Amino acid sequence: QVAVDENAPRRGGDLRESRVVEARGGEDQAVDLGAERRDLIGLGLRLLAGVDDEEAVAAGSREGLHALGEGAEVRVGDVGDDQPDRAGAPCAQVARGPVRAVAELVRGRQVPMLGVNLGHVGFLAESEREDITYSINMMAAGEYTVEERNTLAVTVLDESGNVVNTDWALSEAAVEKALPLHMVEVVIEIDGRPLSSFGCDGVVMATSTGSTAHAFSAGGPVVWPDVDAMILVPLAAHALFAKPLVVGPTQLMAVEVMASSRCSAVVVCDSLRQTPVRQGHRVEVRRHSEPVRLARLSSAPFTDRLVNKFSLPVVGWRGTARARAQAVKAADESTQSG
Repeated sequence: QVAVDENAPRRGGDLRESRVVEARGGEDQAVDLGAERRDLIGLGLRLLAGVDDEEAVAAGSREGLHALGEGAEVRVGDVGDDQPDRAGAPCAQVARGPVRAVAELVRGRQVPMLGVNLGHVGFLAESEREDITYSINMMAAGEYTVEERNTLAVTVLDESGNVVNTDWALSEAAVEKALPLHMVEVVIEIDGRPLSSFGCDGVVMATSTGSTAHAFSAGGPVVWPDVDAMILVPLAAHALFAKPLVVGPTQLMAVEVMASSRCSAVVVCDSLRQTPVRQGHRVEVRRHSEPVRLARLSSAPFTDRLVNKFSLPVVGWRGTARARAQAVKAADESTQSG
């Protein structure tokens, strides 16, 4: 991800910026990024790459560090390690983790991040690997817009109402059965009122951002990112009424594991962190007060992103918007080539 911090200095001008880039897809790709930083002289850069060999990372980063100038440094560690926060010192930060993990670094800091896809679908990614240098230069020039994505506040409570754990999620909080041999018996609630109870493999509670992730795979609706809503999607529920639900931004969603359930559960936030949920315990999910900010370089609508990321068939379409869409694409290509 590329993050802009307006409180960090940029040499040779009055603009104050820093960058965070995440490389996803393996060690070779991460090391190759050192060559692509030749054009990034004058930018403070922190590189977050999915690698395991610290010596290879250091060797691949030296050229990029030379471009950054004196005072630059390389660190290797997992996303979530303490990050340097030194206004004035350029830094190449090497870590491991996907988009959702890197969001931990920028959440609450008013710093937008730019996703660079080095893997497969990369739905949150704004740029592809071959466009990395162009994308970072666009960020440096301030040629981007900022899109705020809502997040979830996740609370696990015991049968007495005591807080067991708190967490957060950018995409989803999934309550899943802890054992593969049994269903987990749950009651779902909205705003403190019971809605239905059933046995299932789990329940996904997601943001609009997460509607194209786990919830999408479970048959949930695709929710446009500017829709201020949350969704609840049961997983393989043994029930007549187990439809996906779309609720408002102020609603409180809850999943309670029934005391009579043969199986306990775990709540997994963004496929990164998990907390046990015993029988009689409950998971409450509401909208978090801190959003995550994404940098956008393209003015293409979300519909086009869906078509491109999922390779949806649109052959035969003859809408009045075609000319406008083609004009937007041509403008983006012209800007990139320039």
